[in-house]
Amino acid sequence: MSEPDSPIPTSTLEYYHALPRPTGRRPRDRYWLHALLLVATIFTTLVVGARMEYCFLRNLPPFVAGDEYLPFFKLSWVLERPSRLLLGIPFSATLLTILLAHEMGHYLMCRYYGVRATLPFFIPAPTLIGTLGAVIRIKAPIRSRAALFDIGIAGPIAGFVVATATLAIALGLSKQLPYGTASDLQLGFPPIFVLMRGLLSAVAPGHAIAGVPLARVYLHPTAVAAWVGMFATALNLLPASQLDGGHIVYALAPRAHRVVSWLTVIVLAYLGRAYMGWRFWAALLVVMNVLTYRQQQAPDYPVLPSSRWGLALVALILLWLTFTVSPFRLLWK
Repeated sequence: MSEPDSPIPTSTLEYYHALPRPTGRRPRDRYWLHALLLVATIFTTLVVGARMEYCFLRNLPPFVAGDEYLPFFKLSWVLERPSRLLLGIPFSATLLTILLAHEMGHYLMCRYYGVRATLPFFIPAPTLIGTLGAVIRIKAPIRSRAALFDIGIAGPIAGFVVATATLAIALGLSKQLPYGTASDLQLGFPPIFVLMRGLLSAVAPGHAIAGVPLARVYLHPTAVAAWVGMFATALNLLPASQLDGGHIVYALAPRAHRVVSWLTVIVLAYLGRAYMGWRFWAALLVVMNVLTYRQQQAPDYPVLPSSRWGLALVALILLWLTFTVSPFRLLWK
């Protein structure tokens, strides 16, 4: 959105300058809750990572649902021999580092702009990856569109950098999937995986996975953690509602934000033909769009500096690099 040609109406003069920094006593952080959730998430990701590492070392199928009530979360298997948890350290440490980098990108940018925000809350869950990610809570108004933009884009960039560095190392630890090894779940690969595998083939043409289709690559658990980091980056960069991508769109053009948010819902609903999970995200965004209707994320003025448009292009490239139309494919019946 460019500078208005006509004088700014009197009703909007109060928004021309960035809002003042908040005053008063800062609310106490509940450090005990952050620590408790972190410990729980470490445990759940260790459970998942232990099974991944165990299967990887023995050339067993990487993802097998089994007969457990919670598919892919082998809690009973770990409890049989708790020392098996040690096998999950590479996956757990890598994944939590990527998620922490993403959230600390937001948090540190909030601190830079004087916006009150919490430390990251990690969310444990008995899922395929052992977590639902991490979040921070912003507890004060964001005082300018530049601040909104920078806070929104800092997390995806930080998470992507760490995930890419991890992927560069983890692909070298991966190997060719043995023939006849049947998995109950197949991952879809975003363009960044294709590019990094091509780079590995160029640098080390004699590597076991050089020239091997990604569908035939047995990813090391740390490479799976990098995959999760890329998937999380793509989800956060969706240009809708209160997601990081939505903040970026609002900072660029507040009046276009609502239209772009609903267009994103339509696109995800259509992509649900390839992966049903996108329809879940479309439904979630519908709720978020309705709940945040008319909510002003930042003052309209001053307008966003032109220097941020280059970073907006970077965000779009990151979304392309990390997005995959069909991230999961269940193969068992």
